[in-house]
Amino acid sequence: MRPRPEVPAPNPPRRHRLPAGAVAALCAIAVAGLGGFATDIGPWYAGLRRPPWQPADFWFGPVWTLIFTLCAVSGTLAWRAIGGDAKRRRTLLLLWGANAIFNVLWSLLFFRLHRPDWALAEVGLLWLSIAALIAMSARASRAAAALLIPYQLWVTFAVALNWAVVQLNAPFVTG
Repeated sequence: MRPRPEVPAPNPPRRHRLPAGAVAALCAIAVAGLGGFATDIGPWYAGLRRPPWQPADFWFGPVWTLIFTLCAVSGTLAWRAIGGDAKRRRTLLLLWGANAIFNVLWSLLFFRLHRPDWALAEVGLLWLSIAALIAMSARASRAAAALLIPYQLWVTFAVALNWAVVQLNAPFVTG
């Protein structure tokens, strides 16, 4: 009896996926865009008393651009380092999703609803979400975690700035 020739397995359907870096960049651009849209530097903001140590308004755009760029690179490095571990990848995506929500929500509360006091309460969640991302990323890639440190430092500074704005301008009312 002759052995049967092996029939090659059919190729799995080809999936068209964007590279991880492109997905991370698109997500960073989307979050930055939503946050920018929520940020209204109008008469209300101009009328706020702000601490003398606040950077000039023109610095915020370049700093956030750098931070979002670092976040996209960090997310890509962590994603690749995790590899095929679906559970860890889901956790990473959930953490990034929560971070995106908290990031945009802060801008909405502060700039659109004119409630720096509510934003101050919410910014703790943003800060914790960055800490969780650093911890999760560090288990996969030290470089990915290190790239998030400027984000954590900037949000720490933002907490102090937000607190000062609340102290200088409270009470706030919705209306």
